[in-house]
Amino acid sequence: MTHRADIIMITYRSAGYVHLSLPRLLDTLGEQDRVWLWHNGDDEATIEALRPYITDPRVHKYHHSRENVKLREPTSWLWEESTGRFVSKVDDDCLVTPGWLDTFVAAHEANPEFGVIASWRPPPEDFRPELASKKIATFAGGHQLLRNLWVQGSGYLMPRRLIEANGLLGTDESFTGYCVRAARAGAVNGFYYPFVPEDHMDDPRSPHTLIKTDADLADRMPLSAKAKGVTTVADWTAQLVQSALILQSSSLDPRSFTGWRAKARAARYRAARVLGRRSQW
Repeated sequence: MTHRADIIMITYRSAGYVHLSLPRLLDTLGEQDRVWLWHNGDDEATIEALRPYITDPRVHKYHHSRENVKLREPTSWLWEESTGRFVSKVDDDCLVTPGWLDTFVAAHEANPEFGVIASWRPPPEDFRPELASKKIATFAGGHQLLRNLWVQGSGYLMPRRLIEANGLLGTDESFTGYCVRAARAGAVNGFYYPFVPEDHMDDPRSPHTLIKTDADLADRMPLSAKAKGVTTVADWTAQLVQSALILQSSSLDPRSFTGWRAKARAARYRAARVLGRRSQW
């Protein structure tokens, strides 16, 4: 059998979510799709939540790393060893939409220029039609994308040929950086439109969130929140809103994210965050 999609879920201290996210992911698979599981750390509750699924026929491989190696190593493990036509990652705190794989595969098959296309995480209130409409384009087969140079590292679908052309993630390269590098080489990336939602349960606005207080945030601390120095639920929510705005308004010119342009953009972003926090005070 030719495998269609190989999808990795990386788990870490996520027993409160994985009982929702993993069954949902498995239920969305077609006969030619497989899930790979990688667990970081020794959290017993998460290991117990995973145990019933390790022998599930839809789970192709399971790896337990006693050390929390985060995301790059497991992602590269999948990309290097997968034989599927497409690869993907679904985070342990995310609920994908039924039918997402069929929709994205059809879009890729009709448009060989597509690189990384993805589900849409932000809630409806973060959508800004006056910004997004300028970046929404229609392609072969009537498929539409809200084009962007990068997408989030969950709920995406990427063809194997992109890895063959661009290699694995670099030693210090983020998934965002990889997407931009692929776009610079000609790949068309973006979010399928009309949006295929992905419920990001670590968004305090999600109905399934476990982040309701600042103490909850400190205990769970998403990697992106930690990287941005976020310490409160209000700041984390503001960060997510800002990220959604950036996705809908950022440049489609890869040169904007390299060299001096990238440094200038980062400086403006840091200044905007500081001003945003001051306005909340």
